[in-house]
Amino acid sequence: MNRGDIMDKSVAVYVLSDSIGETGEQVARAAVSQFNPDKYEVRRFPYITDEDQIIEIFEEAKNEKSIIVYTIVIERLKKFIVEMGEVYGIPVVDLMTPVLNALEQVLDYEPKREPGLIRRLDEKYFKKVEAVEFAVKYDDGKDTRGIKRADIVLIGVSRTSKTPLSMYLAHKNFKVANVPLVPEVPVPEELFHKDSRRIFGLIANPFKLNEIRQERLKSLGLSNNANYASIERIKLELEYSKKIMEKLGCTVIDVSNKAVEETAGIVIDYMKKNFGEEIMG
Repeated sequence: MNRGDIMDKSVAVYVLSDSIGETGEQVARAAVSQFNPDKYEVRRFPYITDEDQIIEIFEEAKNEKSIIVYTIVIERLKKFIVEMGEVYGIPVVDLMTPVLNALEQVLDYEPKREPGLIRRLDEKYFKKVEAVEFAVKYDDGKDTRGIKRADIVLIGVSRTSKTPLSMYLAHKNFKVANVPLVPEVPVPEELFHKDSRRIFGLIANPFKLNEIRQERLKSLGLSNNANYASIERIKLELEYSKKIMEKLGCTVIDVSNKAVEETAGIVIDYMKKNFGEEIMG
């Protein structure tokens, strides 16, 4: 068959899936675009769960030039589609099996063969993206309205790892707002209306903070003799922050010698204890 013959043809591509079928439809459209037929349709049939649905689709497809493309992982339905393809004389294309077989060979264990897993993965991914965007938006007390919506609120003086901890927890699907505690700045009223089990106060050894703040000033090209890095100022801020944390009745974590991952583990353990395993999403 030459190219001119192909250009005069029309075709219907039936996409069958035991999930929503987006992957199959995208592949089908990409393939059809390589032929540019005069007329074509891609018809998606999601949530295929039994043989009767498949028979109905083949009955429709037999009346026109068509192919069946499927992304079905349930073995029984896959075999039935192949059988129906032979009965009706319609080409069928299995998009999933070659990839599953290759992965099984490399990993040396069988796939789950559960429909809809990619959708669950996508939902988890978008939840994570949403959490990261939330952490950026409500970082460093920029907008105190985030306190009400947050799963977790971190409070503490400057350089107690609030921001990196917020981002780490966001990648665990938690919406986190963090609020700096500064003696000269009023504490947001929203904190006093928040469930104290969701608030975590971060403190640190004053000498450790002194080192961190001096390095911060150097990185900004500023003198490390600034009041911001003085031991007296740091002690004053820490005392102030501890009073606020006591007033809020929140959990207090000393981050002096802890990696962000370790602090995050403590926070997550408290959240599981107070709100159950389902909080991990």
